[in-house]
Amino acid sequence: MEIRRTVPVKLDVSDSAAESLFATIRDYRFAANCVVARSRRDDGPVETTKQRLHERTYDEVRNRVPELQSNLVQTARNRAADALSGVVARWKDGEYASLPTFTANFIDYNTHAVTFYEDYATLSTVDGRVEAEYVLPPETDDTPFGEYVASGDYSVKGATLHYRNDSFYLHLRAKTEVDDTEPPKHPTVLGVDLGIENLAVTSTARFWHGGLLNHRRESYERLRGALQQTGTESAHRTIDAIGDRESHWAENLLHNVSKELVQEATDHSCSIIAFENLTDIRERMPGAKKFHTWAFNQLYEYVEYKAEAAGIEVTQVSPENTSRRCTACGYTAKNNRSSQAEFQCQKCGYELHADYNAAKNVAWKHVRAGQTSRRGRANRQLALKSGAVSANDDFTPAESIGQSGSPPTSSGL
Repeated sequence: MEIRRTVPVKLDVSDSAAESLFATIRDYRFAANCVVARSRRDDGPVETTKQRLHERTYDEVRNRVPELQSNLVQTARNRAADALSGVVARWKDGEYASLPTFTANFIDYNTHAVTFYEDYATLSTVDGRVEAEYVLPPETDDTPFGEYVASGDYSVKGATLHYRNDSFYLHLRAKTEVDDTEPPKHPTVLGVDLGIENLAVTSTARFWHGGLLNHRRESYERLRGALQQTGTESAHRTIDAIGDRESHWAENLLHNVSKELVQEATDHSCSIIAFENLTDIRERMPGAKKFHTWAFNQLYEYVEYKAEAAGIEVTQVSPENTSRRCTACGYTAKNNRSSQAEFQCQKCGYELHADYNAAKNVAWKHVRAGQTSRRGRANRQLALKSGAVSANDDFTPAESIGQSGSPPTSSGL
């Protein structure tokens, strides 16, 4: 099985190299938009085949932007072909969609147009090759760059160049091969609840507190506000530097939490990690800010990456009533959750931490979605600290889980 990773790395380039990259981006956009403009066939439909688009556009693009290297002409064509295929697919589904227009500061580099070194890369431009140094933290071992690039366990096969927030970034494409894993007969589900006070809580009662993340974020916001009031050029440069430090710090923290989440799933022999659906999570969560939405999505992406390598599936379930349903008796009511941290069922009196209850409900949703197989046996189990329980309330002690996909051995939880 092939596993792919994308690792963003900030670049440090000279002023002359930056000018060459900007000129290359302009020509690259022109090439991609030219392919779109020539995609209409004589009989009306849009051409999406890369070979035919190549025949229609290659000579014209090379004549109009002769400085653009041929490999970049080809990746621009491929990018346009993929976008056109997406539009045609939407048309077939009866949706409205206009032909794509490329406006982003973006270049797709294949291995013929970029060369990777330990701490820098050389990139093809309209003025020849330019050198771009990686901007990395002092220690990279516990970062995506260290895990997927520097370790040598993955091979880097191309990259995309982006310009945003006054800086160039190279998104390195890394891949490796791992053995396919045999799906378990009785998959065990680890539920994960995300929040502000507690960044993540699992159905096995593992807590990752969000206090440090929130405190650092608030400190950076106060410092940025003070610098913005100063208004000097030096202050603006400091704001940019602060933003980079904040991003690196937050990404490293989320990277470490994601590793521990996947390890928690591995320790409890889980083959599935379930999150609530992240769409509109900010609107559902009191006190959440744009930063929290970014953090939740970043954490999910990191978990997805690492879980894939461990042969663990990652999925999302509907968030409906995960914070209101009692995991002991099933009674669902708004006033079951008496505070941000406390859950007490108004029917059976069951009490526990509200986030822990929600994490179990997230897992339960996925367990019940695959409650029985064709033979009527429980397919999925909910991972708990003490073991695992099926939708039929059959309980498997922790010491018995993972023994050749052992089914539940005793009843009652």
